[in-house]
Amino acid sequence: MTSLSRADLARAERFVWLNARVLDRHRFALHFRGGPPGPLLAALRPYATPDGGYGHALEPDLRGPAAQPAAAQHALDVLHEAGADDDPAVTRVADFLTTITRPDGGVPFVLPTAPDDPHAPWWTTGDDPPSALNPTATLAGMLHRAGSTHPWLAPATDYCWTHLERDRRHAPYDVLAALTFLDHVPDRDRATAALDRNADAFRAPDGPGDHHRPLDLAPTPDGLGRRLFDDATIDADLDALAAEQHDDGGWTFPWPAWTPAVRPEWRGLLTIERLRTLRAYGRLQE
Repeated sequence: MTSLSRADLARAERFVWLNARVLDRHRFALHFRGGPPGPLLAALRPYATPDGGYGHALEPDLRGPAAQPAAAQHALDVLHEAGADDDPAVTRVADFLTTITRPDGGVPFVLPTAPDDPHAPWWTTGDDPPSALNPTATLAGMLHRAGSTHPWLAPATDYCWTHLERDRRHAPYDVLAALTFLDHVPDRDRATAALDRNADAFRAPDGPGDHHRPLDLAPTPDGLGRRLFDDATIDADLDALAAEQHDDGGWTFPWPAWTPAVRPEWRGLLTIERLRTLRAYGRLQE
């Protein structure tokens, strides 16, 4: 069994200080050095947009100032990590989502404003993009996690149930979105039944993807995604994840770095996520 030592954590910390965004430096301090949440919340505010959403490259592959659903996901995660699920920003995100929701209750993967700004080539859409399980299910799950009762949430939840109970094939990022939804939606019996019904499709998503290793679907041992894999599979992936720490202390990502700025930003963000997963499974000495 491979674990990270205190020296490995120190190397990761140095990598974060040398490379990561201010936002992710405060995330590291909060999670691994007992730092306060206030500086993290302050670092999040400059990414906010006047319409209640988030932009300004909070999602590193969308470099423009316009709000996008993917950036809202990052913001809700940061707010949750900081213990700020009751922050007014959560309601503002839901208000923003209301303005971009399609008639079926879902929101698009990306908005038509993306092509106007620098963006990764895979963030493309037409003038009237349809709703998509990714990101609707992620956003709905995160708002359920926050205890939100915003009016946006009920039709979005119905949209997610419709797709999970009808579809039998899911793209890799749809699986991640679905698991976030199922982890936090209040109807636990229905969530468990949906996981069981979709388990095979979740383990073998339809099409290529960057995030479909076991620990991407089961980043903590208490999520529903953990039920998709046996102990040996998870232990082997934990060994591999620990071994993937680079000599500079950080982890990297498998998708293209389409512009130089995204490499340190993504690596800083993912280094913290990898450390959190290893800690959650008892593979990090502190």
